[in-house]
Amino acid sequence: MENTDSKHYEDPNAKSKPIETDYAKHENDPGPSPEAVKEKDENGAGPVMKWTIPIIILILLIFWFIFFK
Repeated sequence: MENTDSKHYEDPNAKSKPIETDYAKHENDPGPSPEAVKEKDENGAGPVMKWTIPIIILILLIFWFIFFK
């Protein structure tokens, strides 16, 4: 088991760190990379799940009505 200290505290009202441009200079406490901040969410799972979940529920309801009623 890993020993961890609970001394780390992050203020939720604090300003976020700027995008990192010089990682070697801030190696101990770097900010987020430009790719992480500017990444587009064009291939998310939301649109697929919006159609998949109702279809699965409908199929399971039909199955339940046919075999258990």
